[in-house]
Amino acid sequence: MRLSTLLLASAPSPTSCASAFFSPVAAATSVVPAASSSSSSIASACLLKKFKSVSGSQGHLRPQLLLPRLIRSSPAWTSRLASSTSVTESTAAAGSTEMSQNAETIGSVRQQLANLMRESLRATLPELDEEEPIVSACNNPKNGDYQCNNAMGIFSKIKGKSTVFKNPNAIGQAIAKNIPESAMVERTSIAGPGFVNIVLKTDWIEEKIYRMLVNGIGTWGPVLPVTKAVVDFSSPNIAKEMHVGHLRSTIIGDCIANMLEFCHVDVLRRNHVGDWGTQFGMLIEYLFDEFPNWEDIGDQAIGDLQAFYKKAKGKFDEDKDFKARAQQAVVSLQGGDERYRAAWKKICDISRLEFDQVYKRLKVTLEEKGESFYNPYIPDVVDQLRSKNLIVESNGAQVIRVDGYEIPLIVIKTDGGFNYATTDLTAFWYRTNVEKAEWLVYVTDVGQAQHFDMVFKALKLAGWLPSDCRIPKTMHVGFGLVLGADGKRFRTRSTEVVRLVDLLDEAKTRSKDELINRGKDKEWSKEELEAAAEALGYGAVKYADLKNNRLTNYTFDFEQMLDIRVSIKLVGTWTSEALSWDTIIRHMLRIADPAGMCFMVSPLAIVQQGNTAVYLLYAHARICSILRNSKKDIEELKKANSIALAHPSERVLGLHLVRFGEVVEDSVTNLLPNTLCEYLYSLAGLFTDFYTNCKVIDSNEETSRLLLCEATAVVMRACFKLLGITPLYRL
Repeated sequence: MRLSTLLLASAPSPTSCASAFFSPVAAATSVVPAASSSSSSIASACLLKKFKSVSGSQGHLRPQLLLPRLIRSSPAWTSRLASSTSVTESTAAAGSTEMSQNAETIGSVRQQLANLMRESLRATLPELDEEEPIVSACNNPKNGDYQCNNAMGIFSKIKGKSTVFKNPNAIGQAIAKNIPESAMVERTSIAGPGFVNIVLKTDWIEEKIYRMLVNGIGTWGPVLPVTKAVVDFSSPNIAKEMHVGHLRSTIIGDCIANMLEFCHVDVLRRNHVGDWGTQFGMLIEYLFDEFPNWEDIGDQAIGDLQAFYKKAKGKFDEDKDFKARAQQAVVSLQGGDERYRAAWKKICDISRLEFDQVYKRLKVTLEEKGESFYNPYIPDVVDQLRSKNLIVESNGAQVIRVDGYEIPLIVIKTDGGFNYATTDLTAFWYRTNVEKAEWLVYVTDVGQAQHFDMVFKALKLAGWLPSDCRIPKTMHVGFGLVLGADGKRFRTRSTEVVRLVDLLDEAKTRSKDELINRGKDKEWSKEELEAAAEALGYGAVKYADLKNNRLTNYTFDFEQMLDIRVSIKLVGTWTSEALSWDTIIRHMLRIADPAGMCFMVSPLAIVQQGNTAVYLLYAHARICSILRNSKKDIEELKKANSIALAHPSERVLGLHLVRFGEVVEDSVTNLLPNTLCEYLYSLAGLFTDFYTNCKVIDSNEETSRLLLCEATAVVMRACFKLLGITPLYRL
């Protein structure tokens, strides 16, 4: 079984959250702004256009971004995150109204601009009908909000031919002139060799934010050219306990599946557990030897599955007679012997109970389809591959030779048994032919890269996986190691791999201890304290992983991931210390003390915060506090349809908010969750800038600014949901 397989996907269920901490009603939810996003300059439309249908039988794909019929809003994205309604209420979604079919209301802002620029390119150079717009956010906001960068590439294609364009700048001028009239675009300008800078209309940004508040954050989901995907993740081995090595696959896979769902893709969350193979012969035979009446004893016969496995393995290595019987037991199991199947099922059931402890803590849902599920389909798949003359004999084994490797891909071992490659080839066949998946994503450590590369090449030889960019598509999402403070693989002092349950429990315990140190055990109920400790502890573990580029190793450090130290500026004096959040908030908000005195907003400002889940959760709770302190009903304020981004800090924050969809698009297209983390962290910083520069409560612009706070909170919670983190609403 591969060490860790694929994605898992489930955002925390809001209904399981405790009272005021997770109730937007109690919290008068609000959000934290972000700093300018440096989202990757993807040629979005061009990239997405590369996905094309192999045939009608593989499902209809849309090569362009303008596809109103793609809208398949999930209830999870059209209600609880949309407004301040309680996450524990089963009320109808505020955002269930249909989205407009106009081109400018479909997809992310960048996708909508790409649609406009595509029309301009067709009008400017009809002969280049395959030219796709390259649209990205401006790196320098002084130039504009977005930029179209096609001119230089086009000029290189037409240079030397009969054309009215003498240089890239002339092409840029023509592209800008031919942009259709739009409610989005305020003005354009040309920079350098034809870069078309675009400034969005501020009132369009205001309206887009308002519509999101009314219709739900799901309306900001970008359009992807796939409708159904398999995310294969987590995938531990039966009879072996989950350890920290499975952490990254589970967390990264969950995030990717969440993002795909936000993009209106039907996601099959698959747990490809190792529940078939030679180890089961060893375990079953050991069970029969030690407990002949195991069926009467029940689970107690196996007890601690880890200890049971070690004992069985020891006997397998030392006793030749036992080893021979264990190997024969595999034959009996695979042959369908009822007694062996019953023992196998018992071992699997005990393992699943242990796995579920981890998934429950992480609030991850997935569907198990392990190796055994595909076993009945293997013979037919092998016959199909053999009929294509792909399988040849090599040293007694049946193999497929693929380019780039001296060693072949073994599909039938010398003893006639099947292996991981056989199962993966069969799983692909089943997922594309039976389940009609268009994109298959496999989340494992980078050590599995060669295996999947060989499998994908074999699939291409069979004609099942296109060699170009048509569907179905596959992607191996590799990730690095989790390291300890010594720079080596993360282990306990006894050199054992760390149990994942123990690691998660420690994160929760540390968070709970800190909350108790702050006296929250006296302010909150036991249920609230437990819920907050879980949100902080588990969220810290997840974010510490996801904020890193998944391809790199990262050091697991509780002290760092639970850190909330900040740098502050107070009346021109700099300091850096672990101030309590109570102290910080007292300076930042109007908070009445027991004597009735009111602390006014002071010149203190947070300048640099630790990029941790703890900081971001507290930042979100701070916005909720602002909304509560306003004593205003946010739902009533929404009816005013009054958002005005008059101050520069307001517009910067608003622009960052509406870019949320394209950040998700970048993150899911490149399968890099850290892109979303960077956006979220920037959002918190931009909100701080806004709140520092713009008085909210009791200002002339109070309604507008409270709605901007609410919009920030909504987007922030959407980010948390995608990352699999439960938000906090109170400090």
